[in-house]
Amino acid sequence: MKISKRAKDEARQLYHLCTVNERLDERRVREVVQRVIAAKQRDGSAILAHFVRLVRVDSARHTAVIESATPLSTDVQAIIQAGLTRRYGPGLVMAFSVRPALLGGIRVQVGCDVYDGSVRAGLEALEKGL
Repeated sequence: MKISKRAKDEARQLYHLCTVNERLDERRVREVVQRVIAAKQRDGSAILAHFVRLVRVDSARHTAVIESATPLSTDVQAIIQAGLTRRYGPGLVMAFSVRPALLGGIRVQVGCDVYDGSVRAGLEALEKGL
């Protein structure tokens, strides 16, 4: 679906109305969605589509996925959390998971940023270099 410039601008304005102290307020997001649906505007679906995209990007930017080959101890998790909080600020939601395919090391993804210190990534880099 092609979204008009006007619909994108309206979605962006609605998104900014939902932010409080540079964080999205879930209650405001729900309220905006309900009001756009109730208004039955001609571009309503395009506005909502772009608005949802902006909300998803914001959610990904404030979510950290930490994968490791083996379960991490609580001490190591606390060190990682402190480092990520220092780098990305408070309010970062962190999810730790075990992924044996990494072979060893840790892979961290926060939004579009990926820090891959796994053995698998090292082996893949070696393979590309040869």
